[in-house]
Amino acid sequence: MLAAIVLGVMLSTCSSPPSALERILRTGELKVVTRNTPAAFYYGADEPRGVEYELARGYAQRLGVSLRIYIDEQVFPDLESGKAEIGAASLTPAGARGDGVAFGPGYQEIEPLVIYRRGTPRPRNLADLVGGRLDVVASSAHSALLERLREEEPLLTWVEHTQRSSEELIRRVAAGEIDYTVADSHLFELLRNFYPELRVGFALGPAERLAWALPKGDEELRESIAAYFAEIQATGELKRILDRYYFASSEFDYVGSRAFMRHVGTRLPRYRSYFLEAERSTGVDWRLLAAIAYQESHWDPAAVSPTGVRGMMMLTEHTANMMEVADCNDARSSILGGAHYFLRVRRKVPERIGDPDRTWLAVAAYNLGFGHVEDARIITQMQGASPDRWDEVRARLPLLRDKEWYSRVQRGFAPGEIAVKYVDNVRRYYELLMWLDSHETLTTQQFAPPSSVASGG
Repeated sequence: MLAAIVLGVMLSTCSSPPSALERILRTGELKVVTRNTPAAFYYGADEPRGVEYELARGYAQRLGVSLRIYIDEQVFPDLESGKAEIGAASLTPAGARGDGVAFGPGYQEIEPLVIYRRGTPRPRNLADLVGGRLDVVASSAHSALLERLREEEPLLTWVEHTQRSSEELIRRVAAGEIDYTVADSHLFELLRNFYPELRVGFALGPAERLAWALPKGDEELRESIAAYFAEIQATGELKRILDRYYFASSEFDYVGSRAFMRHVGTRLPRYRSYFLEAERSTGVDWRLLAAIAYQESHWDPAAVSPTGVRGMMMLTEHTANMMEVADCNDARSSILGGAHYFLRVRRKVPERIGDPDRTWLAVAAYNLGFGHVEDARIITQMQGASPDRWDEVRARLPLLRDKEWYSRVQRGFAPGEIAVKYVDNVRRYYELLMWLDSHETLTTQQFAPPSSVASGG
């Protein structure tokens, strides 16, 4: 594939200036400008994260070049000047300024939403915004949209901010400091679990699709990117990337989200050092262990299940004895015992299975038992799907309740749908904890990015 791209570029540029794609292949480096937002790119506690980062990394790997991604709010000027070859920053064509950029294929549909706080009157149209405090980011697609809409509602006013991000304005609505803001739907989905008091009033404008911005006139680069997105859509990789980030908000639960955020502030700080100790001891991400513990006990070391299982990690008597946990109600002992048991289960999952599939199969096994998960993998294979893909096994786990299927595997009946819900919940808590942890990192210390990632212009 790469050889064909290189040959095609060389043939097309024998008598013309080198294209952006040829420069990328010759230098061995892809330069991408992005923005520091939860929807695009941010530094996690231990590695870069974000949908745009993962997409850009995949494209660089497809070309066989290294990725240099850096943060700069001036995305379009950087493309026009040649400083960057791609702008991957949750962009839409409506947000473009001037005629110096083009766009690749759309990959995710979004719409601008009016956001308000629960307990206050819901705005249903432009007239309802009149008299309230509406704040938006200055020189944004949202401010431009409001300018156009003022023709429909001349009394409409708003405040524009040059130093505040959309995320900060969402937080201010949740805190009751302002009445409304406008946020793109994908950003709201990512943040709604952190601010469960927020609600959607109405869609301010039509739906659009996110896309990468490119230097205008560079058709070879555009065609190469279009081929990349067509490939990852066909293989399901695009869906898997989006699912990793948006899964946490796929089934929003107001009561559950409020309780989780409350417990993050009141309970987690008491036990965080134990989770970190368990990570050092096992190598398992402390946030994953904390997510499992929250699903098991809501971080309550005195919790008791209806079946009599006790403690932070809800270890059975057999498992506690195996892990040499003398007191299941002792938070530190339970966390360390649960972490080592999870590691033991994870090691049983075939090494050929990569993450995140291996992790979610192990979480399911922690809940249901490794043998039953293996049975579900066998059923998955019987049905012609991949037993190494969590999404495929997830779809078959409920069949362990169906006699037609459980009679054909070794360990028989099991409530597989419970394991599905268990893993779904752990995934949501894990994603929320990763974002909270990365946000804390960004706001409390200087972060040196990995060598493949640049943080400045």
